Amino acid sequence: VQLQASGGGLVQAGGSLRLSCAASGRTSSVYVMGWFRQAPGKEREFVAAFRWSGNSRHYADSVKGRFTISRANGEKALYLQMNSLKPEDTAVYYCAGTQSRLIVSTLFLSAAYDYWGQGTLVTVSS
Repeated sequence: VQLQASGGGLVQAGGSLRLSCAASGRTSSVYVMGWFRQAPGKEREFVAAFRWSGNSRHYADSVKGRFTISRANGEKALYLQMNSLKPEDTAVYYCAGTQSRLIVSTLFLSAAYDYWGQGTLVTVSS
């Protein structure tokens, strides 16, 4: 499975961006896809996840109410709509996926994901 993330860019605080993640290969085996981010000098952190089984969505507290994760119809693709962006949202955003049927308590663990995209940079200016 290969993941390709896109949609990053430079935006002013309060603005919006939409990230996309396209999956290719044996995508039928992917049960969970998510977004992580890594700011300069910081560890990679969980942002949001989507579980195909049950169509459930899960978010980090820091983005709840501002970010929305969604799926494409008919294909394994994921979107992250980011609204009310803050300078602290500045980071490289990574798309991730796994064949494992992760339980909710493990969705935030980067080690639980098997596949990673190349990352897309989001810069929010103040």
